[in-house]
Amino acid sequence: MLVNGDSVLGRDFGVKEIAHAVRESQGTLWVDIDSSSRPQLALLEKVFKFHPLAIEDVLNPVSRPKVEPYGDYLFITLRVVTFMDATDDPYDLETTNLYFFLGPSYVVTVHAGLSAVVDQVAEIALRTPDIVGRGAARLAHQIMDTAIDAYFPILDRIDDFLDSLEERVFGSFDEASLRDIFAVKRMILSLRRFLSPQREIFNVLSNRPSPLLPGEVQLYYRDVYDHMLRINDSLDTYRDLLSSTMESYLSQVSNRLNLVTKGLAVVATLSVPFVVVSGMWGMNFSRVPLSHHPYGFEIMLVLQLALGGSLVWLLKARKWL
Repeated sequence: MLVNGDSVLGRDFGVKEIAHAVRESQGTLWVDIDSSSRPQLALLEKVFKFHPLAIEDVLNPVSRPKVEPYGDYLFITLRVVTFMDATDDPYDLETTNLYFFLGPSYVVTVHAGLSAVVDQVAEIALRTPDIVGRGAARLAHQIMDTAIDAYFPILDRIDDFLDSLEERVFGSFDEASLRDIFAVKRMILSLRRFLSPQREIFNVLSNRPSPLLPGEVQLYYRDVYDHMLRINDSLDTYRDLLSSTMESYLSQVSNRLNLVTKGLAVVATLSVPFVVVSGMWGMNFSRVPLSHHPYGFEIMLVLQLALGGSLVWLLKARKWL
Protein backbone atom coordinates (compact mmCIF):
# COMPACT_ATOMS: atom_id res chain seq x y z
CA MET A 1 0.00 0.00 0.00
CA LEU A 2 1.29 3.47 -0.96
CA VAL A 3 -0.33 6.46 0.78
CA ASN A 4 0.38 10.17 0.60
CA GLY A 5 -1.46 11.99 3.39
CA ASP A 6 -5.07 10.80 3.22
CA SER A 7 -4.80 9.74 -0.44
CA VAL A 8 -4.18 6.13 -1.42
CA LEU A 9 -1.79 6.22 -4.38
CA GLY A 10 -2.06 2.48 -4.95
CA ARG A 11 -2.07 -0.98 -3.48
CA ASP A 12 -1.41 -4.58 -4.52
CA PHE A 13 1.67 -3.49 -6.46
CA GLY A 14 3.82 -5.67 -8.66
CA VAL A 15 7.60 -5.95 -8.37
CA LYS A 16 8.31 -3.10 -10.79
CA GLU A 17 5.82 -0.79 -9.15
CA ILE A 18 7.29 -1.50 -5.69
CA ALA A 19 10.80 -0.80 -6.99
CA HIS A 20 9.60 2.46 -8.56
CA ALA A 21 7.84 3.49 -5.32
CA VAL A 22 11.02 2.82 -3.33
CA ARG A 23 13.13 4.92 -5.72
CA GLU A 24 10.71 7.81 -5.89
CA SER A 25 9.86 7.87 -2.16
CA GLN A 26 6.46 9.39 -2.78
CA GLY A 27 4.35 9.08 0.35
CA THR A 28 4.59 6.14 2.72
CA LEU A 29 4.98 2.62 1.35
CA TRP A 30 3.91 -0.44 3.33
CA VAL A 31 4.90 -3.82 1.93
CA ASP A 32 3.80 -7.00 3.69
CA ILE A 33 5.71 -10.16 2.79
CA ASP A 34 4.95 -13.79 3.50
CA SER A 35 8.34 -15.44 4.08
CA SER A 36 6.93 -18.83 3.05
CA SER A 37 6.55 -17.46 -0.51
CA ARG A 38 9.90 -17.41 -2.30
CA PRO A 39 8.87 -14.79 -4.92
CA GLN A 40 7.77 -12.42 -2.15
CA LEU A 41 10.89 -13.16 -0.11
CA ALA A 42 13.07 -12.27 -3.10
CA LEU A 43 11.85 -8.66 -2.83
CA LEU A 44 13.97 -8.21 0.30
CA GLU A 45 17.17 -8.78 -1.61
CA LYS A 46 16.35 -7.76 -5.19
CA VAL A 47 14.26 -4.64 -4.63
CA PHE A 48 15.04 -3.34 -1.15
CA LYS A 49 18.60 -4.72 -1.07
CA PHE A 50 18.51 -5.45 2.64
CA HIS A 51 21.57 -6.82 4.40
CA PRO A 52 22.06 -10.62 4.05
CA LEU A 53 22.31 -11.01 7.84
CA ALA A 54 18.89 -9.39 8.28
CA ILE A 55 17.42 -11.65 5.61
CA GLU A 56 19.02 -14.62 7.35
CA ASP A 57 17.27 -13.65 10.59
CA VAL A 58 13.97 -13.45 8.71
CA LEU A 59 14.41 -17.05 7.58
CA ASN A 60 15.12 -18.21 11.12
CA PRO A 61 11.78 -18.83 12.92
CA VAL A 62 13.42 -18.71 16.37
CA SER A 63 15.31 -15.45 15.93
CA ARG A 64 15.65 -13.55 19.18
CA PRO A 65 13.66 -10.29 19.49
CA LYS A 66 16.02 -7.40 18.80
CA VAL A 67 16.52 -4.06 17.07
CA GLU A 68 19.53 -3.43 14.82
CA PRO A 69 20.43 -0.38 12.70
CA TYR A 70 21.53 -1.11 9.11
CA GLY A 71 22.57 2.16 7.51
CA ASP A 72 19.41 3.94 6.41
CA TYR A 73 16.92 1.49 7.93
CA LEU A 74 16.19 -0.34 11.18
CA PHE A 75 15.62 -4.09 11.44
CA ILE A 76 13.30 -5.09 14.29
CA THR A 77 12.16 -8.53 15.40
CA LEU A 78 9.13 -8.92 17.67
CA ARG A 79 7.63 -12.06 19.19
CA VAL A 80 3.85 -12.25 18.76
CA VAL A 81 1.84 -14.64 20.93
CA THR A 82 -1.69 -16.01 20.60
CA PHE A 83 -3.63 -18.83 22.22
CA MET A 84 -3.36 -22.11 20.36
CA ASP A 85 -6.97 -23.14 19.82
CA ALA A 86 -6.02 -26.44 18.15
CA THR A 87 -5.08 -28.08 21.48
CA ASP A 88 -7.15 -28.99 24.52
CA ASP A 89 -4.85 -27.04 26.82
CA PRO A 90 -6.51 -23.63 27.41
CA TYR A 91 -3.12 -22.17 28.38
CA ASP A 92 -1.11 -23.36 25.37
CA LEU A 93 0.49 -20.48 23.45
CA GLU A 94 1.51 -20.17 19.84
CA THR A 95 4.43 -17.84 19.16
CA THR A 96 5.53 -16.36 15.85
CA ASN A 97 8.08 -13.76 14.85
CA LEU A 98 7.08 -10.53 13.15
CA TYR A 99 9.92 -8.70 11.38
CA PHE A 100 10.09 -5.00 10.50
CA PHE A 101 12.30 -3.10 8.09
CA LEU A 102 11.76 0.56 8.94
CA GLY A 103 13.10 3.01 6.35
CA PRO A 104 12.67 6.75 5.78
CA SER A 105 9.52 6.32 3.70
CA TYR A 106 8.67 2.64 3.86
CA VAL A 107 7.81 -0.16 6.25
CA VAL A 108 8.31 -3.79 5.29
CA THR A 109 6.70 -6.40 7.50
CA VAL A 110 7.66 -10.05 7.15
CA HIS A 111 6.00 -13.08 8.70
CA ALA A 112 5.48 -16.77 7.93
CA GLY A 113 1.91 -17.55 6.88
CA LEU A 114 -1.01 -15.50 8.12
CA SER A 115 -0.58 -12.79 10.74
CA ALA A 116 -3.62 -11.64 12.69
CA VAL A 117 -1.78 -8.49 13.78
CA VAL A 118 -0.93 -7.41 10.22
CA ASP A 119 -4.41 -8.28 8.94
CA GLN A 120 -5.99 -6.22 11.72
CA VAL A 121 -3.90 -3.12 10.97
CA ALA A 122 -4.32 -3.57 7.22
CA GLU A 123 -8.09 -3.69 7.60
CA ILE A 124 -8.03 -0.44 9.59
CA ALA A 125 -5.63 1.16 7.09
CA LEU A 126 -7.97 0.40 4.20
CA ARG A 127 -10.76 2.26 6.00
CA THR A 128 -8.48 5.00 7.35
CA PRO A 129 -5.50 5.60 5.02
CA ASP A 130 -4.27 8.32 7.37
CA ILE A 131 -2.71 5.56 9.51
CA VAL A 132 -0.21 4.91 6.71
CA GLY A 133 -0.01 8.53 5.61
CA ARG A 134 1.35 9.70 8.97
CA GLY A 135 4.74 8.30 8.04
CA ALA A 136 6.69 5.07 8.21
CA ALA A 137 7.64 5.43 11.87
CA ARG A 138 4.03 6.00 12.95
CA LEU A 139 2.84 3.06 10.82
CA ALA A 140 5.45 0.77 12.40
CA HIS A 141 4.33 1.99 15.81
CA GLN A 142 0.70 1.15 15.00
CA ILE A 143 1.61 -2.42 14.01
CA MET A 144 3.89 -2.93 17.02
CA ASP A 145 1.31 -1.48 19.39
CA THR A 146 -1.29 -3.91 18.04
CA ALA A 147 1.17 -6.79 18.50
CA ILE A 148 1.84 -5.85 22.13
CA ASP A 149 -1.87 -5.32 22.83
CA ALA A 150 -2.36 -9.00 21.95
CA TYR A 151 -0.75 -9.83 25.30
CA PHE A 152 -3.57 -8.23 27.29
CA PRO A 153 -6.22 -10.91 26.51
CA ILE A 154 -3.70 -13.45 27.83
CA LEU A 155 -3.37 -11.45 31.04
CA ASP A 156 -7.18 -11.32 31.30
CA ARG A 157 -7.37 -15.11 31.06
CA ILE A 158 -4.70 -15.51 33.74
CA ASP A 159 -6.59 -13.04 35.93
CA ASP A 160 -9.83 -15.03 35.51
CA PHE A 161 -7.96 -18.22 36.36
CA LEU A 162 -6.59 -16.69 39.56
CA ASP A 163 -10.07 -15.51 40.54
CA SER A 164 -11.42 -19.07 40.29
CA LEU A 165 -8.33 -20.62 41.85
CA GLU A 166 -9.13 -19.51 45.40
CA GLU A 167 -12.42 -21.44 45.42
CA ARG A 168 -10.83 -24.48 43.79
CA VAL A 169 -7.96 -24.66 46.26
CA PHE A 170 -9.48 -23.47 49.53
CA GLY A 171 -13.13 -24.32 48.91
CA SER A 172 -13.64 -27.56 47.03
CA PHE A 173 -9.94 -28.57 47.10
CA ASP A 174 -9.91 -29.58 43.43
CA GLU A 175 -6.96 -31.90 42.88
CA ALA A 176 -6.78 -30.92 39.19
CA SER A 177 -5.98 -27.34 40.19
CA LEU A 178 -2.34 -28.23 40.85
CA ARG A 179 -1.91 -29.28 37.23
CA ASP A 180 -3.49 -26.03 36.04
CA ILE A 181 -1.25 -24.03 38.38
CA PHE A 182 1.83 -25.61 36.81
CA ALA A 183 0.44 -24.99 33.30
CA VAL A 184 -0.25 -21.31 33.95
CA LYS A 185 3.06 -20.85 35.73
CA ARG A 186 4.86 -22.37 32.75
CA MET A 187 2.97 -20.00 30.45
CA ILE A 188 3.94 -17.00 32.60
CA LEU A 189 7.60 -18.00 32.52
CA SER A 190 7.40 -18.30 28.72
CA LEU A 191 5.81 -14.86 28.43
CA ARG A 192 8.49 -13.31 30.63
CA ARG A 193 11.16 -14.94 28.48
CA PHE A 194 9.60 -13.44 25.35
CA LEU A 195 8.96 -10.01 26.83
CA SER A 196 12.31 -9.38 28.51
CA PRO A 197 14.23 -8.66 25.26
CA GLN A 198 11.23 -6.83 23.77
CA ARG A 199 11.21 -4.44 26.68
CA GLU A 200 14.74 -3.47 25.73
CA ILE A 201 13.65 -3.03 22.10
CA PHE A 202 11.09 -0.38 22.98
CA ASN A 203 13.49 1.22 25.42
CA VAL A 204 15.86 1.73 22.47
CA LEU A 205 13.13 2.90 20.10
CA SER A 206 11.75 5.41 22.59
CA ASN A 207 15.01 6.85 23.94
CA ARG A 208 17.89 6.37 21.52
CA PRO A 209 18.22 9.20 18.96
CA SER A 210 17.67 8.09 15.36
CA PRO A 211 17.01 10.02 12.12
CA LEU A 212 14.25 7.49 11.40
CA LEU A 213 12.47 8.23 14.69
CA PRO A 214 11.84 11.93 15.35
CA GLY A 215 11.34 13.03 18.93
CA GLU A 216 7.59 13.52 18.54
CA VAL A 217 7.28 9.95 17.18
CA GLN A 218 9.38 8.45 19.95
CA LEU A 219 6.67 9.55 22.39
CA TYR A 220 4.36 6.97 20.84
CA TYR A 221 6.97 4.24 21.22
CA ARG A 222 7.38 5.32 24.83
CA ASP A 223 3.69 4.56 25.32
CA VAL A 224 4.27 1.01 24.04
CA TYR A 225 7.25 0.75 26.37
CA ASP A 226 4.93 1.66 29.27
CA HIS A 227 2.62 -1.15 28.16
CA MET A 228 5.56 -3.53 28.25
CA LEU A 229 6.43 -2.48 31.78
CA ARG A 230 2.84 -2.93 32.90
CA ILE A 231 2.66 -6.39 31.34
CA ASN A 232 5.92 -7.42 33.00
CA ASP A 233 4.75 -6.12 36.39
CA SER A 234 1.49 -8.05 36.03
CA LEU A 235 3.35 -11.24 35.15
CA ASP A 236 5.61 -10.85 38.19
CA THR A 237 2.55 -10.41 40.39
CA TYR A 238 0.83 -13.43 38.87
CA ARG A 239 3.94 -15.54 39.33
CA ASP A 240 4.15 -14.64 43.02
CA LEU A 241 0.45 -15.34 43.53
CA LEU A 242 0.73 -18.72 41.85
CA SER A 243 3.77 -19.64 43.92
CA SER A 244 2.03 -18.74 47.18
CA THR A 245 -1.14 -20.55 46.10
CA MET A 246 0.83 -23.65 45.19
CA GLU A 247 2.52 -23.58 48.61
CA SER A 248 -0.90 -23.26 50.26
CA TYR A 249 -2.18 -26.19 48.20
CA LEU A 250 0.76 -28.38 49.22
CA SER A 251 0.27 -27.31 52.85
CA GLN A 252 -3.34 -28.45 52.65
CA VAL A 253 -2.23 -31.76 51.20
CA SER A 254 0.20 -32.16 54.09
CA ASN A 255 -2.49 -31.25 56.64
CA ARG A 256 -4.95 -33.72 55.15
CA LEU A 257 -2.26 -36.39 55.23
CA ASN A 258 -1.60 -35.61 58.88
CA LEU A 259 -5.30 -35.99 59.69
CA VAL A 260 -5.44 -39.33 57.93
CA THR A 261 -2.28 -40.43 59.74
CA LYS A 262 -3.76 -39.44 63.09
CA GLY A 263 -6.92 -41.38 62.33
CA LEU A 264 -4.94 -44.46 61.39
CA ALA A 265 -2.83 -44.04 64.54
CA VAL A 266 -5.99 -44.07 66.69
CA VAL A 267 -7.25 -47.21 64.97
CA ALA A 268 -3.86 -48.89 65.32
CA THR A 269 -3.63 -47.90 69.01
CA LEU A 270 -7.09 -49.28 69.76
CA SER A 271 -6.29 -52.52 67.96
CA VAL A 272 -3.04 -53.19 69.85
CA PRO A 273 -4.71 -54.56 73.02
CA PHE A 274 -6.99 -56.79 70.95
CA VAL A 275 -4.06 -58.22 69.03
CA VAL A 276 -1.89 -58.76 72.12
CA VAL A 277 -4.57 -60.12 74.46
CA SER A 278 -6.25 -62.23 71.80
CA GLY A 279 -2.87 -63.64 70.82
CA MET A 280 -1.99 -64.57 74.38
CA TRP A 281 -5.40 -66.05 75.22
CA GLY A 282 -5.51 -67.88 71.95
CA MET A 283 -2.48 -70.07 72.74
CA ASN A 284 -3.07 -73.81 73.06
CA PHE A 285 -2.44 -74.27 76.79
CA SER A 286 -4.62 -76.28 79.09
CA ARG A 287 -4.73 -73.60 81.75
CA VAL A 288 -5.70 -70.13 80.45
CA PRO A 289 -7.04 -67.54 82.93
CA LEU A 290 -10.78 -66.95 82.70
CA SER A 291 -11.13 -69.67 80.09
CA HIS A 292 -13.87 -71.36 82.14
CA HIS A 293 -15.34 -68.21 83.67
CA PRO A 294 -19.01 -67.69 82.63
CA TYR A 295 -18.32 -64.03 81.83
CA GLY A 296 -14.75 -64.45 80.63
CA PHE A 297 -15.37 -63.10 77.13
CA GLU A 298 -17.12 -59.97 78.42
CA ILE A 299 -14.36 -59.33 80.96
CA MET A 300 -11.62 -59.62 78.32
CA LEU A 301 -13.57 -57.38 75.91
CA VAL A 302 -13.94 -54.64 78.51
CA LEU A 303 -10.29 -55.03 79.48
CA GLN A 304 -9.13 -54.66 75.88
CA LEU A 305 -11.29 -51.60 75.31
CA ALA A 306 -10.01 -50.06 78.52
CA LEU A 307 -6.40 -50.69 77.51
CA GLY A 308 -6.99 -49.20 74.07
CA GLY A 309 -8.72 -46.14 75.51
CA SER A 310 -5.93 -45.65 78.02
CA LEU A 311 -3.33 -45.73 75.25
CA VAL A 312 -5.24 -43.15 73.22
CA TRP A 313 -5.58 -40.91 76.30
CA LEU A 314 -1.86 -41.24 76.99
CA LEU A 315 -0.93 -40.29 73.40
CA LYS A 316 -3.24 -37.25 73.52
CA ALA A 317 -1.88 -36.24 76.91
CA ARG A 318 1.60 -36.22 75.41
CA LYS A 319 0.20 -34.35 72.35
CA TRP A 320 1.31 -37.09 70.00
CA LEU A 321 -2.19 -37.21 68.52
